Amino acid sequence: MMRKNIIWIVVVVGAALVQTTVLEYARLMGVLPDLAVLLVVYYALTGGIERAMLTGAIAGLFLDVASNAVIGHHVLCLTIVGYIAGRIGTRLVTDIPAVKVGIVFLIGVLNGLLYVGVEYVQEPEFRAVYDIIALVVPTAFYSALVTPFLFFVLDRFEPSDKPKKRRPIRADAQTRKTI
Repeated sequence: MMRKNIIWIVVVVGAALVQTTVLEYARLMGVLPDLAVLLVVYYALTGGIERAMLTGAIAGLFLDVASNAVIGHHVLCLTIVGYIAGRIGTRLVTDIPAVKVGIVFLIGVLNGLLYVGVEYVQEPEFRAVYDIIALVVPTAFYSALVTPFLFFVLDRFEPSDKPKKRRPIRADAQTRKTI
């Protein structure tokens, strides 16, 4: 359990650092995939509501510190969408890749709308509609496109709580005769 928590913290902090530094090279048409949202949804589906909300809080804190946003914007939005993604994850069959992609897209749009809403409340002359059309939806779409790859990598990297399936031991011909 301790190993799983250490890996989780390293993955969340590492993704936040990658999102604020190296990911700039993956920019397509002015948008980047939102690794924080991807991790929140991944941990909502695999670890539950609490893990998703903690992932959102930790990733949000790092994103707030690394960006020029007021501290708390990313934390608030990612924690709220972590709760929602966790609730959705308990209600849907989430083994299907298309469902995961759809959840990431919806949660990405919701996260963007929350963030734009907070910005608009604090600064009314903020161009909210433009940001929703030009940034929120394309970012959610780009994140959804990256979902299968990132979830595959995380499934291989994360230790699983599920017991591994063991193949039945096959007895050779001589053992069968003696039984």
